[in-house]
Amino acid sequence: MKDKKGIILVYTGKGKGKTTAALGLALRAIGHGAQVFMVQFRKSNPNYGEIQAIRNYLPAFTFFQAGKSKMYEGYLKEDERQITVDGFLLGKEALLSEKFDLVIFDELNIVLDKGLLAKEEVLEMLAKRPPWVDIVLTGRNAPPEIIEAADMASEIKEIKHHYKTGTKARAGMEF
Repeated sequence: MKDKKGIILVYTGKGKGKTTAALGLALRAIGHGAQVFMVQFRKSNPNYGEIQAIRNYLPAFTFFQAGKSKMYEGYLKEDERQITVDGFLLGKEALLSEKFDLVIFDELNIVLDKGLLAKEEVLEMLAKRPPWVDIVLTGRNAPPEIIEAADMASEIKEIKHHYKTGTKARAGMEF
């Protein structure tokens, strides 16, 4: 897939579906023979449905979970700084390795918003990527500099959410 120009996609906003959109792109890319890498910031649960599906059915999809606690109000805890940096470095290595056609940095925008990584580091990585690699950056509060660097940015806006009526998170829907 080195014969195409890669693009940078950003999914941000307070609505549900940013990670789901990124995973949908991954599934579509794998269907066309792509190799995919994803680092998930703030996520550590190996029982999430997407992680089980990747492990069981998608050998072309490599992932790393760079988190150790649940997200609260969309933010990371300060003690996650090192695992966040380690996850970023692993994702950056995957991106620059030329082994992957699509690299997803899930919840990276939250990491940037909380100052756990420098925007300049991310922007430098984006500028140095192999020209055919597609990149997806998800998470609330995407910085303007990231949106500016992107080829496509979508804001997911919550209009209505089932949590507000008391429906709990469900396997296969939220995790």
